[in-house]
Amino acid sequence: MDYELARRNMVDSQIRTNKVTNAELLKALEVVPRERFVPPEWAHAAYVDENLPLAPGRYLMEPMVFARLVQLADPQVTDRVLVVGSGSGYGAAVLANLVRSVVALESDSGLAARGREQFARLRIDGATQVDGPLTEGWILKAPYEIILVEGAVEVLPGTLFEQLADGGRLVAVVETDGIGRATLFDKRNDVLSHRTVFDASVPVLPGLKRKRGFVF
Repeated sequence: MDYELARRNMVDSQIRTNKVTNAELLKALEVVPRERFVPPEWAHAAYVDENLPLAPGRYLMEPMVFARLVQLADPQVTDRVLVVGSGSGYGAAVLANLVRSVVALESDSGLAARGREQFARLRIDGATQVDGPLTEGWILKAPYEIILVEGAVEVLPGTLFEQLADGGRLVAVVETDGIGRATLFDKRNDVLSHRTVFDASVPVLPGLKRKRGFVF
């Protein structure tokens, strides 16, 4: 399979046509080999416009949704970024082309190991893979100008907002009543504001689901 051609087709048919205009982001999407970040049996489908399975209950986000979230975060070359639920590291690898540094936080040790392996193979020096609970963030490198949650959430832990720098942006697909909405949170003088931008269907990350109460 010609992955380079598939990558260009993804950018031209899925990304550019869905309001993604950030030139540096488009360039990064054209060079990062998405097929390296999915299980070998899914490599042939790496560039389809769907969420792809990585491990039980875990998925690689649909390319269009991921690209629009990154553009919404407005990455700058001086930014420090935390990717929450980084999976096998694809999103962090893309962002490493756009910002100063990326911390990829993953709770699944197998996926985290895959991320470290691909960062080494592809010589991605700007991204660091760490293991830990998604709800805790990664305080050692905080604060972050951008926090990207690479999956849907039903609840957002206050810990993540605490690790967001003043003037920072957090982007996530927030699911309410089964409907996911891409949401941008801004932090200014310790005050949070938010706005929803587009609808998105993304599986909810483990540990970020709302606790269900008992119902008769």
